[in-house]
Amino acid sequence: MTSRLLIVDDEPFNLEIIAEYFDGSGYELFSCESGEAAWEALAAPDGNFDLAILDRMMPGLDGISLLKRIKADARLTRLPVIMQTAASAPEQVREGLQAGAYYYLTKPYERDALLSIARAALSDAATRADLQMRLREHENALQLMREGHFELRTVDEAAGLASFLAQATPRPDSAILGLSELLINGVEHGNLGITYSEKSELKRLDLWQQEVAKRGALEENRHKRVRVRLRREAGRMRIHISDEGAGFDWQKYLDFDPERAFDPNGRGIALAKLGSFDSLDYEGCGNVVVATLVDDRFDTHE
Repeated sequence: MTSRLLIVDDEPFNLEIIAEYFDGSGYELFSCESGEAAWEALAAPDGNFDLAILDRMMPGLDGISLLKRIKADARLTRLPVIMQTAASAPEQVREGLQAGAYYYLTKPYERDALLSIARAALSDAATRADLQMRLREHENALQLMREGHFELRTVDEAAGLASFLAQATPRPDSAILGLSELLINGVEHGNLGITYSEKSELKRLDLWQQEVAKRGALEENRHKRVRVRLRREAGRMRIHISDEGAGFDWQKYLDFDPERAFDPNGRGIALAKLGSFDSLDYEGCGNVVVATLVDDRFDTHE
């Protein structure tokens, strides 16, 4: 199915350039010259868009204000938004990140940069939609599970286990996104050794899935596992995830970093910490992470 993109910029010339950049890419474009017109398009009965690209600095309803409206609307909150801007100071980028623009482009930018970020945003949104669909496949009886041990090897197995484990948590809809991120990180970054910079380049070239499959088939990686332990204790649920990798400098990924806002990846751990768990703690060299959720549905005095 063709993806529908909403492009918002108060300069007609900029809209023409973006349309040229997307020419032949297979996307359906809908352009607006103001934030007000974009909001009307989003609110319309046929306003079902797969991605929005917003100019930050516009008269009237600017990009940040429009973004806040989008993220506050239950119907639109999952719409991925790319912020295109000449305002790239760290505090300005941080403001956009906090408002929900996890994808950024700095003007002027090249066609390849626009297409790679658009692909990344659409891919992330499709992954989240698939996870939410998988979530409905499991019974609520999983919320009675007290303890479980699991092992996985592939990215597909990580997505499947994330949807299974999420049903055992007190907040399945939000937990599934964080669990998927942590489990996939354990496979790709941990066991397969794909670095942050390598993934950025693979995402830009749309070769990430091929590289994951290639490394997963190597003899040195075929027997590596990500191990998961779920346990309820004292009104809390703890999910312990460990991989066989060399670890990484995890501290800088716990929060949104304006310097990484323009990359097609690198926001998952911060999103998990912010929206999926009550706490997220890495141990040792970073190949062990413990996600904790408050879970008072069980008698804590047993």
